[in-house]
Order: sequence, then structure tokens, then C-alpha cells
Amino acid sequence: MSLSVVIVGGLHADARRATVRRLLADVPGSVVLHHDLSTAVAGTVVRTVGDATGILSAAETPLVNDCACCALREDLVPELRRLADDGSTRLAVVELWDSVEPKAMAEVVVAGGLTLTGVVTAVDPALLLPCLGNGDDLAECGLAAAATDRRTVADTFARQLEYAPVLAVVDSPEADDEDRELLAQLHPTARRVAIGPADPADARSALARAVLAGFDVESAAAAQHPACALLPAEADAHGVSTFVWHRRRPFHPERLYAALEDLTCAAARSRGRFRLADKPDVLLHWDAAGGALCLESAGPWLASLPDAAWDMVPPVRRAAAALDWHPEHGDRCQHLVFTSPGLDRDGLARLLESCLLTDAEYAAGRAAWKRLPPAFDTLLEV
Repeated sequence: MSLSVVIVGGLHADARRATVRRLLADVPGSVVLHHDLSTAVAGTVVRTVGDATGILSAAETPLVNDCACCALREDLVPELRRLADDGSTRLAVVELWDSVEPKAMAEVVVAGGLTLTGVVTAVDPALLLPCLGNGDDLAECGLAAAATDRRTVADTFARQLEYAPVLAVVDSPEADDEDRELLAQLHPTARRVAIGPADPADARSALARAVLAGFDVESAAAAQHPACALLPAEADAHGVSTFVWHRRRPFHPERLYAALEDLTCAAARSRGRFRLADKPDVLLHWDAAGGALCLESAGPWLASLPDAAWDMVPPVRRAAAALDWHPEHGDRCQHLVFTSPGLDRDGLARLLESCLLTDAEYAAGRAAWKRLPPAFDTLLEV
């Protein structure tokens, strides 16, 4: 019997456990493998293996480089291989600890030569907005995976949510239409499977089918890369809006810098790619949640590369650039997406437009743009 591996993650622990219980009940010969990182302060990580009847075994593994996540990475594949060699397990459900992100673990599993068939993030819709609005460091909440972990609750949850192609959505009596609409707009391409007593008769098998359908690590990574990310489309329902802003003209660095706080706080979640006039060849990544903004360089725009370099670019990146190609600007563009309840779309549009180069500034040309004050050099660590 070949072993299939499914990853179930998410900060909503009760929803995650309910999802795992459903999978164990639905798939004969399945076990759950969980590493509890809450014991890391004592220098160890506790690994448990269980099935639908309860815990089958428990063991401790020491930290690696004072990092609980590193210990998880080093212990996970050998334990999964042991289950595969045993031959009696059909499905291994890897239940990630609260703040562990599925992308890194999916890549570890596949690099270990194992068959990853699905990645699921479990969600309680009632907790969606509180998590996205929580700008606290994970360390302040006891959820840091290492002493050097500087992630926040909001950005961690956003990545957990947006990476998984399947969302297991628990039946939460506290959730309303706004919560469910926010979830749909944040990750419109995800397959949402209901988990709860009010599920249709076939919902149990729906989850099993979804997680055994197959998973492509490279495609999942490409879908998160700022150059070719599958960003949400325009939407407006139940008090929740997604505003898509797409322009070709570059931002004036000083005016955009002055507007950062207002732009960051304008929506529960915003993301995308953008360009600065003083760095015309650099593709920049915008990633905001919980009132905190992360900006980073994502390499060059393809239009800035010599033709010979295109052969070294992944096909998905070339395809994304071709779809968005402009005769003058190539793939260089502003593509920012803001999703939130109560979004002031008109005010947001006016603010963004005010940060672009004026007609006179644009007409001055690239040589003049590069002499503009480098307002973002400190943020981008240039």
C-alpha cells in the first residue's frame, strides 16, 4: 500500500482538529502525525502519532539550532518514511502546529520523496477578521516557532489561508454572511468544504476527495509569487469589497512613502506588485495584513532582461508576463488588490492615483526618475 500525505494547517486550532478528525473517520488506514511546538521553551518538540481511536505513540525530539520548526523539518520526513515502510498506513495526515506555514512543510515533504496529495487550511469564518486584524508578533502570543521569529499573527494567517487550494470551513454559529463573503473574496479559487453537523450527506466524502486529488508544489509556489500570483478579482457583496487597482505609470517614491500608513490601514488585506520610478527595472512586492506592511524586491521585471535571459525564467512567469504585456512598459505595472469589509473604494483610488508620477514628471523620462529621492531604500534594505 502506497502512502499518501495530506497537510492540514491553520491558526484556528479547533477547526484544524475537527478537520483532522473528519479525515481520520473518512479514510480507513489513516493516521495523524503532529509536532507540538509549544514545548520548545523546554528545548524539545513533542511528536505524536494517532488514529481515529486516539494517540498511538509519543516521543520527544530536540530543537535544532534553537529552532522548533527546524526540528520539525528534520523529524517529519523520517517519521513519514517509517509509516510508508510499515505498509499498513494509507493516509498520513500531517497536522501542523498553529503558526507553522504549509508552504515550507509541503516543500519538505515533496523533497523527501513522499507523495503529497493535498494541503488544507482549516478555517472558522467567525475568527477570520480578528486574525487578519491582529498585528501582534507571534512571540507575544506564545506562537513563535523560533527565538528569531518576527512574523505577526495577521501575515502568518494570510499566508496559511492563501497557499492552500482547499479550505475546510467549520460550521460556526458565530459566523455571518460578511464573514463567509470575506473568506470567499480572500481566496476565490479555493475549494471550500464544509465541516460540521449541518453538512450535506456527501460532505464527508467531499473532504476526502479534495485532499486526495493531488498537489503540485511548483504550481502552488508560483501562485504565491508576486510576479504571477493569482490575485483576487473585483467583488462587492454582503458589505465586503475587493478593489483591484491596475496602472502602468510608476509611483513617485516620496508621495507613495507618505501614503503608506493610510494605504496599509485601508483594508484588512492587500497584496500585489508595484513599481517605483527611481527603480524602474525592479518588481516590488506589496504584502499587508493587520495594519503591517511588508515590502520587498522580487527581482527584475522581465521587460528589463535581455532576450537570452528569458530561457532561464520559469514558463509560468513568462506566461503571466505575456498576458499582461504592454507595448511600451512590457510587464511593468501596478497591480494591487485590497479586500475588506467597509472598504472606501473611491477614497483608496484617489489616494493611489495621487502617488503616481504627474504628466510632467512622467514626460521627464527614466533618467530624471532615477534622480528622485530614494525614499524606499531603508525599507527595501537597498
